[in-house]
Amino acid sequence: MSIRPVKNISQAQPALEGAGVKLHRVFGFGDTDQTDPFLLLDDFRNENPDDYIRGFPWHPHRGIETISYVLAGTVAHNDSLGNEGRLGSGDVQWMTAGRGILHQEMPEGNDDGQMHGFQLWANLPQSQKMTAPRYQDIVANEIPEITDDDGTTARIICGEFWGAKGPVEGVAADPNFFDISVPPGLKKRLSVETERNAFAYVFAGSGVFRDSSEPTGILTEREGANGEEVYIREKAENRSLVLFDRGDEVVVQAGDEGIRFLLVSGKPIQEPIAWHGPIVMNTQAEIHQAMGELQNGTFIR
Repeated sequence: MSIRPVKNISQAQPALEGAGVKLHRVFGFGDTDQTDPFLLLDDFRNENPDDYIRGFPWHPHRGIETISYVLAGTVAHNDSLGNEGRLGSGDVQWMTAGRGILHQEMPEGNDDGQMHGFQLWANLPQSQKMTAPRYQDIVANEIPEITDDDGTTARIICGEFWGAKGPVEGVAADPNFFDISVPPGLKKRLSVETERNAFAYVFAGSGVFRDSSEPTGILTEREGANGEEVYIREKAENRSLVLFDRGDEVVVQAGDEGIRFLLVSGKPIQEPIAWHGPIVMNTQAEIHQAMGELQNGTFIR
């Protein structure tokens, strides 16, 4: 078994989206080489309804899949095809935008005004960008939750883990999407297929994603008369994104309060990307075509 070294640890940054929703952007709208096939991850977590209640009014998507995972509060959604519903605590919606959809998502807090969830964007390969839109709405009790003998818990949203299979299927990026909780002070090894890009996003507690028996951490610089390599072991805390290099397992040492994180991996698509917000194609010509269709009313097919 080969442990995945940590390439980088960064913090999610405050952002404003929709009609004024305050959230934290983990990554997105930049270089996707390290996260391919994933394009963007947002953490929307608030306790003040004024920070989220205006939501995400009508907007288009094309060429991607969006994965919404709600932990607290609810999200009401409806679209141009007549679909509508509500996501509650623990629920997941996997939406394949394909050739195009217009929809809106309106968050509502719980009884204490709290709202917390994530939205992950997964790219579609060129061959599937213009496929028909579809939804997979998964309620919380349909998501397998496995607890290991040492108390580590995994909610398996998509992919296979510890002999259980998540309910989301038929996704182009063939992703694994797990919600992992490791008890205080425990070191845990988690398998990840070598050919996948992988990242962890910590949203509670803290820990170190490194085998403590190894002498090195993240290489930060070379210094000294002999050009010695200087390494650090950065702790991953709340709202930390951990990007991994290649290997077939991730090692995490939980801190004193334990750690909870999303562990996400997928097979890289390795195709050109052209962005225009939630429209992601392969060329600028395809972006211009999509914008023209939005203007002339032919975007929805």
